[in-house]
Amino acid sequence: MVKSMTAYGRAEHNIENMVLLAEIRSVNHRYRDVVLRIPRNYQPLEEDLKRFIAERVRRGRVEVSLQIEGNGDVPPSELQLNGPLVKSYLNIFEQLKQEFGIDARISGELLCQFKDIIVAKPEAVDIEKVKPGFYEVLRKALDSYDLMRVREGEALENDFRERLRIIRDFAEEIAARAPEAMNRRAAKLREKIASMVGDLNVDEARLAQEVAILADKADITEELVRLNSHCNQFEEFLSKDDALGRRLDFLLQEINREVNTLSVKASEASISSIVVEMKAELEKIREQIQNVE
Repeated sequence: MVKSMTAYGRAEHNIENMVLLAEIRSVNHRYRDVVLRIPRNYQPLEEDLKRFIAERVRRGRVEVSLQIEGNGDVPPSELQLNGPLVKSYLNIFEQLKQEFGIDARISGELLCQFKDIIVAKPEAVDIEKVKPGFYEVLRKALDSYDLMRVREGEALENDFRERLRIIRDFAEEIAARAPEAMNRRAAKLREKIASMVGDLNVDEARLAQEVAILADKADITEELVRLNSHCNQFEEFLSKDDALGRRLDFLLQEINREVNTLSVKASEASISSIVVEMKAELEKIREQIQNVE
């Protein structure tokens, strides 16, 4: 089953007088990278929650945000005076007065406006009490997120299958044109030799041998067989329930290699134009594979 690496999921979960909110966003990434934002008081749960997320996501950069709302109220906090920092400021003001003669008188109101003079200490929380709620809201958000990934994946899979069909049609067309193209190349070789030797007698056996060598070098049967095999494997992988992106990317490289060989061996213009179209389809698949988990 193809799953997209780009998706969004959201969920809410009520627990006593609190509402837990979870949002998940993901983008393409070569590996799995889980970024979790959680209220500071619940940081001890971060690694366990990341592992929980990683069980459902194999690849992609996943950004998860967990928030707590207490019936619309701001969670209570205790304000504290940062005593050491106040003393440091007062020492600085005294130094300004002693060394530079600057009036260092300062009001408490002005002093409180300085950064970090007053700090908020959030109220202590019962982590174990809220922990099951975090897992539940994450599960709901991941279900929503997976649903979108599967829908996007279905669209990608349909696109892949259609483009593979087009590539196979092109391969069949090349296979049909190849014998005629080979005959034309052999005829050109005969004409070229005839123009070079003039009235001299030509060893027909040797000429036939050279044509046979040319035909062997230009034979594309092996490339067409491998191309079809790679396309079959590609389609088989589309039905597997696993992280497929890297394997599909590898197979696409193999398909592209066979197409390039076709271009070199069957160098006739009518076939080269078909190869160009095949490469265009492969490039479209390559772009889409970057979205596959």
